[in-house]
Amino acid sequence: MSKDAVSTPAAPAAIGPYSQAIVAGGLVFCSGQIALDPETGELQGGDVAKQTERVMDNLSAVLRAAGTSFEQAVRCTVFLADMGDFAAVNEVYARYFEGTTPPSRATVAVKELPKGVDVEIDCIALAV
Repeated sequence: MSKDAVSTPAAPAAIGPYSQAIVAGGLVFCSGQIALDPETGELQGGDVAKQTERVMDNLSAVLRAAGTSFEQAVRCTVFLADMGDFAAVNEVYARYFEGTTPPSRATVAVKELPKGVDVEIDCIALAV
């Protein structure tokens, strides 16, 4: 069985030794995304809702580059620096799954996230 790396300039370049996504075994494993602007590599600030929009747009770009979409997502993990942000993140996150069956999901609070962001989300989707 092979594994293929996914890379797209429509999402932020990896900030460490990892791929934006790996396709293997009929699945696309997307690395966690934070609110980095793909063109500048700079943090896109603002409140947690704005950060979540950027995160979801980044994930969408990686999924598209792998030939799939949120409609094929089977699992996401949401990492929050503050569980008090759960409702705001959930509201934005839900918009990206309107009209489709949302994936399974875990949401966890963590001590801190890369570059001091408030939210990071990863995704596993079916490769189509």
